Amino acid sequence: VQLVESGGGLVQTGGSLRLSCAASGDTFRRSAMGWFRQAPGKDTEFVAAVGWSGGDIDYADSVKGRFTISRDNAKNTVYLQMSSLKPEDTAIYRCAYRDGSYASTLARGYDYWGQGTQVTVSS
Repeated sequence: VQLVESGGGLVQTGGSLRLSCAASGDTFRRSAMGWFRQAPGKDTEFVAAVGWSGGDIDYADSVKGRFTISRDNAKNTVYLQMSSLKPEDTAIYRCAYRDGSYASTLARGYDYWGQGTQVTVSS
């Protein structure tokens, strides 16, 4: 499974971005997907996850109400819509594929990872 993220960039505080993660292979529709981020000098942090059907969604408390995760199984793609962005959201965002149906908030629960896309929020 290969994962390729896109959609990152530089945005001002309060702005929005939509990240996309395209997956290869034919098992996407049976997998859970997650988004994680890592800021400079910090550990990898869970952001959001979604189960195989688009339900079973979970968010980190820090992004609840501002970020929305969704998936399109016909396109093998998972999205992260980010709104009301803050400087503390600045990080490299990576999507992850879990060989199982249900979402997980733990990085070790995922089997494949994308390279990441940089999100920078200016104050």
